[in-house]
Amino acid sequence: MSKPNYRDIAKLAGVGTATVERVLNGRGGVRPDLVEKVVVAARALNYPRTLPETHRGLLRIDVLMVRPETTFYRRLSQAFQRIAETLDPLVVVHRSFTEEMKPEEIARRILSAEVSRAGLILAVPNHPLISAAVEAVIVRGVPVVHVVTRASHDLGEFVGIDNHAAGRTAALFIARMARKAGPVVALCHPIYQVHRDRLSGFSDYFEGHPGDRRFEWLGFTRDEEHYGAEALRWALDMYPDMAGLYNAGGANAALIDVLRRHKRGTEIFFVGHELTDYTRKALSDGIMDVVLDQAPEAQARRSLDLMLRRIGLSEMEPDTAPIRFITITAESL
Repeated sequence: MSKPNYRDIAKLAGVGTATVERVLNGRGGVRPDLVEKVVVAARALNYPRTLPETHRGLLRIDVLMVRPETTFYRRLSQAFQRIAETLDPLVVVHRSFTEEMKPEEIARRILSAEVSRAGLILAVPNHPLISAAVEAVIVRGVPVVHVVTRASHDLGEFVGIDNHAAGRTAALFIARMARKAGPVVALCHPIYQVHRDRLSGFSDYFEGHPGDRRFEWLGFTRDEEHYGAEALRWALDMYPDMAGLYNAGGANAALIDVLRRHKRGTEIFFVGHELTDYTRKALSDGIMDVVLDQAPEAQARRSLDLMLRRIGLSEMEPDTAPIRFITITAESL
């Protein structure tokens, strides 16, 4: 493949060849936002030349997340912050949050051109408006990495655990280790593709391993404490012989509280996600049995490594295998 020329860079950056020439030769007189577009395009095309030092500090990577009140997303945000502090001063990692149930607002934030960005990392739910926004920014030449969950089925690279395998793992633990025979229920937040993937794996395992523990019911919680508690109370009333519970999403604190207060709470084999203060104590107290932690720190590291490669600041191609989730029990705390 022939090396890129000014015309190739200009086409990708959406500017004229004269602008490219001025930027790459350090002639000045070019707006900062256009300078950044040219630098990003040149790096993306592996332009075989060291870019002028005068362009340092121009590359901004935006990280857009949801649910800052949750332990998981706080861990993810803090991981991005810690990693950003170790990067070259050329790179600015800007973290922000948005409301997960407002797809119009998420799409607007993705499409925003108020500040020029070299790349975009998204940890937001999937929705047609959001997917369309992702497609639009990719067409502009901005690389997109999805972390934790996919905001678009087809566009942008994904960093996360194998959620289908996580669901199968949860089912295996319940099927093999539940204290009694009986029905099994699961809870999730269906707006996230990763939750649907987990439930798919969970269901597939039970379908392939029929026995005296059966996956009977799925409840939706919105990952909110009130809805989660109500769904679990309803399931406990409906299935007095419940053997197992799998929470594919968040709001574990409310579920733990319900089980602590219920006379059969310690009899139910409970598998959930993410190690937090609540789940750690629930493991120690025998309320939870297994926690599958998806290592947000590792996901932040991988997503930034991937983004740095895509904008030309790293020559090493990151590992593309799923992030390994960690299985935690009371004995491994």
